[in-house]
Amino acid sequence: MVQDRRVEIVEVGARDGLQNESNILSTEAKVSLITRAMDAGIKRLEVASFVNPKRVPQMADAEAVIAALPNRPGVTYIGLVLNERGADRALATGIHELGAVAIASDTFGIRNQGQTADESVEVACAIIAKAKAAGRSAQVTLSAAFGCPFEGEVDPARVADMARRVAKAGPREIAIADTIGVGVPAQVTDLLRRIKEAAPGIPLRVHFHNTRNTGLANAWAAVEAGVTSLDSSLGGIGGCPFAPKATGNIPTEDLVYMLDRSRVETGVNLEGLITSAIWLTDVMGRSLPAMVSRAGGFPQPAAHAAVSA
Repeated sequence: MVQDRRVEIVEVGARDGLQNESNILSTEAKVSLITRAMDAGIKRLEVASFVNPKRVPQMADAEAVIAALPNRPGVTYIGLVLNERGADRALATGIHELGAVAIASDTFGIRNQGQTADESVEVACAIIAKAKAAGRSAQVTLSAAFGCPFEGEVDPARVADMARRVAKAGPREIAIADTIGVGVPAQVTDLLRRIKEAAPGIPLRVHFHNTRNTGLANAWAAVEAGVTSLDSSLGGIGGCPFAPKATGNIPTEDLVYMLDRSRVETGVNLEGLITSAIWLTDVMGRSLPAMVSRAGGFPQPAAHAAVSA
């Protein structure tokens, strides 16, 4: 049982959450989404990706979003980059951290970013070096680590070996991502053990999609395995444009509810998240996958006050 622990929530709604949406949000709405998450206590956020806008139109205003963000002490803004050209674009802004991606499947990697798995490792290492030379932080996400929509099962030994190779470049952390939402808790436990052995001393983060409704269970398995940074998306929006039938990330409010009730400290205000998710529902013009923003927290403030009286 995990008790009296603290984890970091990395809000990815403005990047991974929006990238799969056909409804293009305004720069102002994206900035509001990010600001609302920070107001609720989030200190680290993926805010944009520096990719070809023809392939991901939602991210065409990356520079404008970053230029409009407030400068808040203790807050880290992350920009996703898939190649050195994207890294150069990101480094020309005030972004704090670059997020590189190495994909554990050749087919998915070629379709997603035009790189084989081995090529993506080399590029990720080059991006880390470029960020460090510019005085910025960098991290790497091992994408499709639990399965590929085109190749099927992904060998965990291959993922661990990729972690070993990118660790040599000295990233801030390594994240493992269930990009298509096929993982289960037993896989999470096993893969984290393998990566810890392959890349000792490197902090680990996890990124789960909820396509098959196992995202929160996987997040809990990661916390029990000692991971202290978890990605999530306000309202549960998101999904990779190149991952068929993607249904979204694990919702930030659902994750924080689970952790709060499990005595795992996040520093994030649940009611603030719920209010923001309701706002986002109106902005998106449709219901969102998250459950806690519909049901509310527990005990709910009014009911709790009545009992206390």
